[in-house]
Amino acid sequence: MTIALATAWNPRGEFSRFETLHPWLLEEYVGMAISLPPDTDPQLARKISAHPRVGTIVTEHWSHGRYMALKLVEEIGATHVQYADFDRLLRWVETYPEEWKHVLEQAQEVDCLILGRSPAAYQTHPKALVETEAISNMVVSFLLGRTLDVSAGSKCFSKDACRTILANSVPGNALGTDAEWPIIMMHSGFTVNYLEVDGLEWESADRYQDKAADRYSQETAATRYDADPENWSRRVAIAMEIVKVGLDTIDSNLSTKSDTGNRIDC
Repeated sequence: MTIALATAWNPRGEFSRFETLHPWLLEEYVGMAISLPPDTDPQLARKISAHPRVGTIVTEHWSHGRYMALKLVEEIGATHVQYADFDRLLRWVETYPEEWKHVLEQAQEVDCLILGRSPAAYQTHPKALVETEAISNMVVSFLLGRTLDVSAGSKCFSKDACRTILANSVPGNALGTDAEWPIIMMHSGFTVNYLEVDGLEWESADRYQDKAADRYSQETAATRYDADPENWSRRVAIAMEIVKVGLDTIDSNLSTKSDTGNRIDC
């Protein structure tokens, strides 16, 4: 079995870290599919795609980023796929490499593995994220019938599961895919497995740094983040987006089942 990486990346000074970690990434992934936002510097996009076993796509709309990464990764032909937000993945590989490798091994044994944050990982986040994600996680957990942290930006799928998501979703749901993809899995008859990890810590303090930020820098950045009311407003909007997409996905899947009498197939 093999695993590939599908990732959406809005570069904020991480290119040098990507270059450093690229050989490590290729030890675990057979290939990488990276979606980039529309305003990405063309020269930077060329530099990224020049690396071996890396495919890139510059999206027309950044809200399509996650979907397009999942679509592009099909071309690699791996048996399994990890989707991960790239800035958060870089931090994980730098700070908890053995845990990351172990999770990739586990991911190749199942069709769907949702990766959540351990209590220690969640403690690195600003309160604005913790308190608003508690709402969206609670609603999505209710829809799925079990308690999950769905908003950590990393999920793993088999090839069949990946194809099912692409066949039953549309571009444009952006962070709402945190709810959409697990719900599609459940309503398509796949078992939704769940694992909490330490490595999915808050990554924003790492921006424009040459390595993952230390704990003091994280705490300082989190305090500064919480002091800005606009950040709270934005996180509320994100939580509402995740909830709305989750409810819409439930409605869509129930309507499809009612029409066909069967589960959704690839």
